[in-house]
Amino acid sequence: MVETTKGEYRSGHDPRTLRDALGCFATGVTVVTCIDEKERPAGLTVNSFTSVSLDPPLLLVCLHKMAASAPALIGASHFAINVLQTEQQPASMTFSTRTEDRFGCTPWSRGEAGAPILEESLCVFECERYAVYDGGDHHILVGQVIKASFDATVDPLLFFRGRYRRLHFD
Repeated sequence: MVETTKGEYRSGHDPRTLRDALGCFATGVTVVTCIDEKERPAGLTVNSFTSVSLDPPLLLVCLHKMAASAPALIGASHFAINVLQTEQQPASMTFSTRTEDRFGCTPWSRGEAGAPILEESLCVFECERYAVYDGGDHHILVGQVIKASFDATVDPLLFFRGRYRRLHFD
């Protein structure tokens, strides 16, 4: 007889259990970018991103209210959501820290509406600000897509249980 053991299953009402449970949802990794009021690029790593509507074409990202780039992003008329591919893990890490010059070591150019586009991204959604909502300790930034671009030859950078991951195909 072969004995099998179940993995650890946890349940609870505390913030740590909630955070760990949310970490079980694999997400893509994005860098949301804009040009601030002083014409400087601003941006940060975000994994709370989803499609809202196809008609009109709406997307949303959730930005922590204490993030250094949050004021620029919620105040910008246009922004870009850069969905990262596997080779862009260093960019994800750079944009998730309080580094002064996040754009210095990451190749980028301006998109059609002026927002920074990170070169070699899996896909990019250039957006016009549609709405900003209060979401507790986050801002919910909704954008109307004005242009979408993608590279079908690269794989996404994933985040699962607190670590970067890659797709594995048999």
